[in-house]
Amino acid sequence: MNRRRADTVAGSLVVVVLIVGSILTWQAYQQQQAFEQMGSMMGTSMGAVHGTNPLLYILGTLVVSAILGGGYLVIRDEIAGTVVDERSTTEMANPTDPESVESQEGAVQSEESIHPGSQSQDRVLDLLPDDERRILEPILTSPGLTQIELRDRSNFSKSKVSQTVSDLEKRGLLYRERQGRTYRIYPSDNLQQKQAN
Repeated sequence: MNRRRADTVAGSLVVVVLIVGSILTWQAYQQQQAFEQMGSMMGTSMGAVHGTNPLLYILGTLVVSAILGGGYLVIRDEIAGTVVDERSTTEMANPTDPESVESQEGAVQSEESIHPGSQSQDRVLDLLPDDERRILEPILTSPGLTQIELRDRSNFSKSKVSQTVSDLEKRGLLYRERQGRTYRIYPSDNLQQKQAN
């Protein structure tokens, strides 16, 4: 399930809860009004006889909506991480353009004959979008770059570099070490091991 679809499902669920809560509140209000009218015709108070107070329905609806929405927001990033991993494996298993697959295979084979150790590095880079590849390639060739140096090499804005590095770090492709007011960025141990094989 992709992130947009998950957002739609969660949003729809919250809307359904709000609609059902509104209907129940309206019915409780109508029932309360009917009992009050009957009590005024009989000259007695029927407040204790009528059902649940409509304010309780309003409060319950808001609490349930907040729990559903908040719970979804807490797990939303985990869903997005799973989606990115699924997308990467799907793209590797089900390529869409046969010509590009052949050209990629040819490029990998020719690269293997020149640099046999870079085979797994190229395969990892092939799975990444262009902006992530532009961030990861300099880190692989020069481990320990600062984010400022990386910004200069990639020609991205400061915020774009920071966001992309954070995303790659969450997926375990690199890690950062604080140095003063910036970070030094290194490829992950797993990526270095693949590169060495």
